[in-house]
Amino acid sequence: MPEVSISEHARKTRHPGRLFLVTAPSGAGKSSLVNALLARQPNIKLSISNTTRDPRPGEVNGREYHFVTEDMFLEMKSRGEFLESAYVHGHYYGTSRPWIESQMARGNDVLLEIDWQGARQVREKFEGTVGIFILPPSIEALEWRLHHRGTDSPQTITRRLMGAGAEIAHAPEFEYVIINEEFDTALAQLEAIVTASRLTYEQQALRHRDQFANLGVPV
Repeated sequence: MPEVSISEHARKTRHPGRLFLVTAPSGAGKSSLVNALLARQPNIKLSISNTTRDPRPGEVNGREYHFVTEDMFLEMKSRGEFLESAYVHGHYYGTSRPWIESQMARGNDVLLEIDWQGARQVREKFEGTVGIFILPPSIEALEWRLHHRGTDSPQTITRRLMGAGAEIAHAPEFEYVIINEEFDTALAQLEAIVTASRLTYEQQALRHRDQFANLGVPV
């Protein structure tokens, strides 16, 4: 029997929890929706990335990021501990596979706010992910939101708008799409996806193995 690599074993391992990948162009309201979902669903854990950059004022290790040295990061990467990683503006960023698997094994769901490239990397290493793409109602609405949130320069807004079309083109790679036109409606749809994902036969069998066995339901 051929030996199964660590990454292949991890990709095929099933856990009671689900792994949600949430992606959107900048300004579509992803972070606001995710924060509202986490406030209402305490058993969904937000994945905290590892990074080699220094903490910014007000950032706390283990809250915004896990801050590590470059040597530590590269060692973790060599051990296959990242589901996805990237080198951005002189710093490394990576999503911890062991942490995610430990949370899912406890029955917690895990949510990753991630771009489409990172989502593609995760899907290659982890089966059973649930991909959710957040769309703005229009490019005009996206531009209005970027201007009114007051955090970006006009040049940055122009760059974000130019990149939005390329990002949106990858929406078909995701299982679910939410058009964030009205916040409460979009949040309700996000919660509905989470609930439905937990109720698949496979997830119910993993979460309620003893009950299934007592009822004579195959697991």
